[in-house]
Amino acid sequence: MRDRLILLPGWGLGVSPLEPLAAALQGLDEHLRVEIEPLPELASSDLEEWLDDLDSTLPQDAWLGGWSLGGMLASELAARRGDRCCGLLTLASNPSFVAHEQWPSAMPGETFDAFLAGCAADSRMTLKRFSLLCAQGAEDPRGLSRLLVGGAPHTAGPVLMSGLELLAQLDTRQALQAFRGPQLHLFAGLDALVPAEATAELLALLPDVEIGLIEQASHAFLLEDPHGVAGAIQAFLHESGDD
Repeated sequence: MRDRLILLPGWGLGVSPLEPLAAALQGLDEHLRVEIEPLPELASSDLEEWLDDLDSTLPQDAWLGGWSLGGMLASELAARRGDRCCGLLTLASNPSFVAHEQWPSAMPGETFDAFLAGCAADSRMTLKRFSLLCAQGAEDPRGLSRLLVGGAPHTAGPVLMSGLELLAQLDTRQALQAFRGPQLHLFAGLDALVPAEATAELLALLPDVEIGLIEQASHAFLLEDPHGVAGAIQAFLHESGDD
């Protein structure tokens, strides 16, 4: 199924931020089937439960990709599937969202803890704050933030909390090193959630995969410039398909 790409969304904002990108990809290649799958709605932050849910839902032998948390989950699932995954692409997706000793180019732990506390107290307000951070660095951050919040589904508070708790513990470095298929990882230069320095760290970890930095762009660059991002993805899929 080299003509099938499954995209997973980020935390809390649902599938709508990925829709313009999916449409742009279809426009570039009529033979490519692009499907956006929502994240599991689990009240558990156990990674294996999330992967079991995705593995049983998503078609085999397809390309896997995702934005932010979706990219991290796609990475873990690609490693689990091995040869049953055609390849992997991630968008603004840090191997570790929260900084630790082995991966400093990420969100400081105290900042994330405040986020977690805010979500427990008022999940809707936290989602609004999150959308502002996603849009920070964009040409029209307020407009982009409104677009993100406007398309967000009404997810139950405990489900949002479990997604954040999962995000805090995920570290995809081993999965990325274990997956032998083609990989493309795109980062944004003005990302307020994933520092651009993560690009260099990932390149040191994975010297043989494709890693790109879109300089003047926010965490939500896939919504800022869906056609530009689609062009980079399509070139990668085409090149990998020729191997």
